[in-house]
Amino acid sequence: MQINFSRNFRKSYRKRVANDRSLDKKFKERLILFRKDPLDSILHNHKLAGDKSGFWAFSITGDVRVVYLKEGDDVLLYDIGSHNQVY
Repeated sequence: MQINFSRNFRKSYRKRVANDRSLDKKFKERLILFRKDPLDSILHNHKLAGDKSGFWAFSITGDVRVVYLKEGDDVLLYDIGSHNQVY
């Protein structure tokens, strides 16, 4: 699986995650886990509905989520932030 980062994701990451060392570290750990097993229960990976229909999300912390799109065997990370920021 190849993971790509959208322009929106990169912007959100710089603004919401990059300056927080512990959150940055947690994101990197969860991304490795996601690559190994996207369905690992720690990630709480789930399909979204409503205006985000077609998107999926997994958890970094209790409140921080990564929203992504499946593109065949590849993944496009679309957004990152708190529950309220990404939904």
